Amino acid sequence: MSTPPAYPSEDMKNPILVDGGVLESGNESDFIDTIKALVIEDHQHEIKLRTMSWQRAAWLLAGDQVCLAIMAQTWSFSVLGWVPGLITMVVAGILFWITSITMHKFIMKHPQIQNICDFGYYAFGKSRIAYEFTAFMLLANNIILIGFHVLTGAKVLNTLSDHSLCTVIFSVITTLIGIVMSLPRTLNHVSFMSMFSAFCMGIAILLFLIFAGIENAPLYGYGGDYPSLGEVRTYAFPQKGTDWVACMNAVLNITFLWVPQILFPTFISEMEKPQDFPKALAVLAAISTFLFIVPPSIGFRYLGQYSTAPAFGSLGDTAYKKGSFAFVIVPTLVIGVIYANVTAKFIYFRILGTSHHAHSNTAVGWGLWGAVMVFIWAVAFIFAEVVPSMGDFLSLLGAAFDSFFGFIFFAVAYWQLYKGRLFNGVGRSVMTVIHIFVMFCGLFLLGPGLYAAVKAIIADYSSGTKPAFSCANVAI
Repeated sequence: MSTPPAYPSEDMKNPILVDGGVLESGNESDFIDTIKALVIEDHQHEIKLRTMSWQRAAWLLAGDQVCLAIMAQTWSFSVLGWVPGLITMVVAGILFWITSITMHKFIMKHPQIQNICDFGYYAFGKSRIAYEFTAFMLLANNIILIGFHVLTGAKVLNTLSDHSLCTVIFSVITTLIGIVMSLPRTLNHVSFMSMFSAFCMGIAILLFLIFAGIENAPLYGYGGDYPSLGEVRTYAFPQKGTDWVACMNAVLNITFLWVPQILFPTFISEMEKPQDFPKALAVLAAISTFLFIVPPSIGFRYLGQYSTAPAFGSLGDTAYKKGSFAFVIVPTLVIGVIYANVTAKFIYFRILGTSHHAHSNTAVGWGLWGAVMVFIWAVAFIFAEVVPSMGDFLSLLGAAFDSFFGFIFFAVAYWQLYKGRLFNGVGRSVMTVIHIFVMFCGLFLLGPGLYAAVKAIIADYSSGTKPAFSCANVAI
């Protein structure tokens, strides 16, 4: 078995990929030639990764983004009110599009990039420190997120079965199903699951909107049971008494929804024509703009100050709650599979490097792949059981990691792409100013945002926490 390469620049077998060659020329046709060389090399392997069309990539993106977090945005509205809520969502959506396009342009300049760690390596001037730091963030972010989906699976099963089993058992069931579903090695195969996942989440959202509209009143909210806070109402701005920490966590909730770019370099690296990624991104942007704004707005209209996260928990009729929430089990598992696949690939190729086992149907290759998957889901299961408040830790992730993966990385990549000509013309000057704003957004999330997330965790811990490996009912 060959020695695994430590850093991307040391993993160049084809002369066309050597630094200082076509990658530095700036000629788009040279980039396309480089991509073709990468595809040809990949297709010589027994297990081919670079096989996704842009249509499949669009489904993969939709499967990742059409998720339960959409149903938490109604709560964000209830904290921020209409005006700050909508402004935050629209600005986050615009910045998502701009930073994703910047990411794609940077990857087209360095098409050998296979994951966010490679991206960080090149964006920060081929820094090994940046590579290792990004690797830590990739593993921590993704494994904790998979743990969140383990917990969500347990919530769904608890809700549907009226807590018929210990919650730990439901978490084990979710983990085992997740391991089995994660066995496909290519994202092209995972994209099939994503189609079904997005469809099921769409059904869950539609049923929620119907039920919220036809029922007489919500069941309860964070302020108490209906009608302890009065009749359902909406408001333009945060209500009196809403503190800064609550507002900041609502903003982090929105940001978390709009920042999936940690996965994008891996998605792009498995496209047969990665230059077509903007087409898939456009489909995702259209779907996201509608689903991230319209359903939460309707939910806030009918739940008002009684909104919970997820909004299913505010439905008054138990049958309505179960009927809509049941469909969430599919996206819960599939999104966990997507994050597991990206995470496993990083560990897998870091171990095997250029060994033939990495791309072949060998016992060693498949055995290691299965072992890595079991390890990832097992660690995620432990996180799901020992972390007292997974929602608080998602806010912490949003501040600590999304600040880099949604903002700072792409401001730095933009500077690398256009340094020396940042203000050449009106259009370039406008984009430069926007990316300066992107950098400030990232630093704001990393500073005050992280502080607000920590304050929320401290406040929740002071009021008592869930013990580790608890059998307690976590149904919504």
